[in-house]
Amino acid sequence: MTDNNDYLRTGDSTFRLRADVLALMLKGAGYAALFCFVVGFFIWVIYAVGLLLPEESKEADDPTPYSYNLTVGTDQQA
Repeated sequence: MTDNNDYLRTGDSTFRLRADVLALMLKGAGYAALFCFVVGFFIWVIYAVGLLLPEESKEADDPTPYSYNLTVGTDQQA
């Protein structure tokens, strides 16, 4: 009986390269998923704080009414 304990086939360089690349891609995908969950959590926290505000604060006038540019059609053909 042989004592072949190379279960992960680390002796084969092409398999080792593929395994390392796969591990790095999965690690990057995990980091991306974690980042997306963190961004989603912060958006949810801001939404939850907005739900705690009184209704009067949501119905108030815009504090900067001229902060956007509202144009009425002045260049219409006669």
